[in-house]
Amino acid sequence: MSATAELATTQEIPEQEIPENFIFPPDDLYSDEHSVETELHLRQIILLLNCLEWLWRDRNDFYAAGNLTLYYCSKQLKSKDFRGSDFFVVLGTERKTRKSWVVWDEEGKYPNIIVEILSPKTANIDKNFKKQLYQDTFRTHDYFWFDAETLELAGFHLLDGEYEAIAPNEFGHLRSQQLDLSLGICGEKLRFFTAEGELVPTLEEVAERETQRADRLAAKLRELNIDPDTI
Repeated sequence: MSATAELATTQEIPEQEIPENFIFPPDDLYSDEHSVETELHLRQIILLLNCLEWLWRDRNDFYAAGNLTLYYCSKQLKSKDFRGSDFFVVLGTERKTRKSWVVWDEEGKYPNIIVEILSPKTANIDKNFKKQLYQDTFRTHDYFWFDAETLELAGFHLLDGEYEAIAPNEFGHLRSQQLDLSLGICGEKLRFFTAEGELVPTLEEVAERETQRADRLAAKLRELNIDPDTI
């Protein structure tokens, strides 16, 4: 039996078959992630997190995190063969700070979408082992990977239990059905886009746009001999 199949089996034990004296691992677990590969990885993870949290600032029914351990079975605690994902989002859950994502303490919820940032060291694992794990065990609906150096971007959607490649839309973006957003490259960074192809901004970008708009308005008023500071 493969490691992935074995892990999948541990998730499918019917409740009535669990021995009465079975002891679940503790649910108060700290994240056990290594540091991010490069500064590019760090900035990319923060960018995705900031954009989604700004866009969904009025929502309290999701959890988004980056470089955080996903605990999903007791064997993982012992082997540490797999740790966590670079960026993931869980829908239908409480928006609050967590030390890690512990599946058995979160009503069995797995991420709805996962994004891995590739590196020469992790690309093979992300494209093979993790992809298989997310498909067979996590059942994560949308999986993407992105190479911050080569700008390689690929996405997959779970259909009938298997991942199918996501084709680019008319804007060249890859749509996440779970988020109702698309992922695409802008300024050599992986960004979120709306269904209309509009870039999802960061809070800083929103503030900059407002400043530029105010400057243009002030300039127009001065052309009309109106001092904007007196309005």
